[in-house]
Amino acid sequence: MRILHTMLRVGDLDRSIAFYTEVLGMKLLRRSENSEYKYTLAFVGYGEEKDEAVLELTYNWGVDSYDLGSAYGHIAIEAEDIHGICEAVKAKGGKVTREPGPVLGGSTVIAFVEDPDGYKIEFIAKKDAGQGLGG
Repeated sequence: MRILHTMLRVGDLDRSIAFYTEVLGMKLLRRSENSEYKYTLAFVGYGEEKDEAVLELTYNWGVDSYDLGSAYGHIAIEAEDIHGICEAVKAKGGKVTREPGPVLGGSTVIAFVEDPDGYKIEFIAKKDAGQGLGG
């Protein structure tokens, strides 16, 4: 078994696709519309769905915002150059909410950005990915 995708409800599908593709460098893998139930899906990711987990962006027609609640945490993405990716996000109008640096109580280098709907995305330096807090 493996994780296939994570679904995020978004308020403006085109804006979200632009953020994940133009700002974070993912590819739009597929898009489909269901006119009977009034929703559109877009799948984005860094690789093909047959090989990697991806994000499903769900737009329910006529709904432009959601209460994210207190249970959602973040999506984590491995970053080769965590400082460079944060600078690129800012240069493209994205919001960096935590600059790159060691996680509190450890040495793993992380940073956080926010997508247009307010979902948190954590970048973890590739050298530290999978290492917990680091040593």
